[in-house]
Amino acid sequence: MSDDSAQKGSHPRSGKDKSAASGPADPASSGSPSTEKSHWLTRFKAPNTVILILALLCFFAALTWVIPGGSYERVEEDGRIVVDPDSFHAVDSEPAGLVELIMAPINGFTDPFAILIITFVFIVAGAFSIIQKTGAFMLGIRKAAILFNRHDSLRPFFIPVFIVIFSLMGSIFGMAEEVIIFIPLFVPLALALGYDSIVGVSVPFIGASAGFAGAVVNPFTVGVAQGLAEIPILSGWEFRMVLWFFTTAAAIWIVSSYARKIYKNPSLSPMYAFDKDREKELSTDVSDDEPFTWRQKLVLLVFVTGIAVLIYGATSLDWYITEMAALFLVIGVLSAVIGGLSGNVAAIAFIDGMKDVLSAVVIIALSRSILLLITDAQIVDTILYSLSNAIDGWHPVMSAEIMLLVQTVINFVVPSGSGQAALTIPIMAPLGDLVGITRQTVVLVFQMGDGITNMIIPTSGVTMAVLGMAKIPWSTWASWLAVRLLWFYLVAIVAIAIAVLTGYS
Repeated sequence: MSDDSAQKGSHPRSGKDKSAASGPADPASSGSPSTEKSHWLTRFKAPNTVILILALLCFFAALTWVIPGGSYERVEEDGRIVVDPDSFHAVDSEPAGLVELIMAPINGFTDPFAILIITFVFIVAGAFSIIQKTGAFMLGIRKAAILFNRHDSLRPFFIPVFIVIFSLMGSIFGMAEEVIIFIPLFVPLALALGYDSIVGVSVPFIGASAGFAGAVVNPFTVGVAQGLAEIPILSGWEFRMVLWFFTTAAAIWIVSSYARKIYKNPSLSPMYAFDKDREKELSTDVSDDEPFTWRQKLVLLVFVTGIAVLIYGATSLDWYITEMAALFLVIGVLSAVIGGLSGNVAAIAFIDGMKDVLSAVVIIALSRSILLLITDAQIVDTILYSLSNAIDGWHPVMSAEIMLLVQTVINFVVPSGSGQAALTIPIMAPLGDLVGITRQTVVLVFQMGDGITNMIIPTSGVTMAVLGMAKIPWSTWASWLAVRLLWFYLVAIVAIAIAVLTGYS
C-alpha cells in the first residue's frame, strides 16, 4: 500500500486508536469465530504423546505375533552399514511376550544410542536456557520491536524482518517452546501496527516453524537424524540452506499477503471482534527502559561464534554428537560467565532447560523401545521388505514423496522432532537404500514431514500453548492455516524431487 503511513493514525485497528470497547471478552461470545459446530474442536484435548507412544508399543508387540521373521544381510559401504537389497531371507520370528513388553521401555532408556541422544538433547537445551537467562535473545528482539512500533515508515518491514529472525532461530537451534514467551509481545505489537492477533502469532510461530522445517543445522532434528542414518553430522548443509530460503520466503508470503488484506479491511479478520474487545487489555507500549548491555552483546557474539565452530567441526573435523554436545556445554558456560550469572543462577537455568525437554527425552526413549522390540522379534527387515516391494518399480521421486506423507502422518502421533527421528529414521534410512533414495534425502524428507505440520497439529503442546497465550481458538487457527500450509508442501515436494534427481548426499 503506497499510503500506509498516512492511513496509520486513523486505522481502525491501530493501537493509537483507543475507541475499543472496554474489557476483554470470551472468544466464543465476542464475535470470535467459535460456532456450535466448532465448539467441540476448541475443547478437544489430544492424548498425551507418551500415551500414544505406549499404545504404539503395544500395537507393535501384537504385530510380532503376526508378521513373520526375516533378515537382510548388512554390508559396509562408504564407511556405513547398509542393507544388501538382494539378500532377504526368512528367519524364525521371536514374538514379544508380556515380559518383553514390560521390559521394552526400560530397554529404551538404557540403550547406548538412546543414552547418547538423550545426553545431547539435555546439554543443548540446558545451554540455550543459560543463554536465555542472560536476556540477550529476548532483549535484542524487544529492541527491534520497539523500533518498528515507533516508526510508521518501518511497518512494511516488520513481518519479513522478524520472520527471518525467528526462522534463523528455528533453523539453527530448533526454536519451538521458546516462541511462547514472545506471544505476549507480538500480539499487541501487531494490533498496534494495524494487523490482528493472527499476524501477531504468525510472525514468531510460523517464522520459527518455517526455519524448523527447512533447518540447516538444527541439532535436535538434522543432527539427531543424521546420526541415526549414519551419515556425517550437518553434512549437506548447502542444499538445506537453499531449502531454508524458500521455506522462509513461503512464510513471509503467507503472513504478508494476509496482513495486507487485514490492514486494508480489519473486519475480514476471523478475530476482528475479539481483538477490538481486548485492545484495552493488551499493552501496545513496549518499554525501552532496559539497556542492551555489553555483556548481552558479547553473549550473542559467543553464540554466533559457537555456531560457526559447530559448522566447521561437523563438516571438516568429522565431529559427532559427543563433540557437538561438548561444544554447546562450552557455549553455555561462557555465556553464564560473560553474562554475569552467578554459579547458582546458571546451574538452575541449565536444569530448567533440561526440564523443558524432559517430555521429548521420554519420547526418545520410548520410541527407541519400539525399534528394539521389533528388532529383537526379527520383523524389522520383513517390514522393510514389504515396504520396498510395495513401491517396487515406482520412480524414486514418487517413493520419496510417499515417505513425506508417511512422516507427516506420524508427526500427528509423535510431534517431537528428535523422538520422531528415533522412531522412523532407523527404518526409513535402510528403506531408502532399497528404493534408490540417498540417506541424506531420507533425512530431508523427515525434517520436512516433521516440521511443516508442527504449526497446526493439536497434539503439539507448543501449538496449543501458543494459541492459548494468544486466546485464539484452535479451530480458528486451523481453518485459517490449513490451505496456506500447501505453500510449504509445494516447497517440500519440489525440494525432495530435486534431491532425489540430483542424488543429494
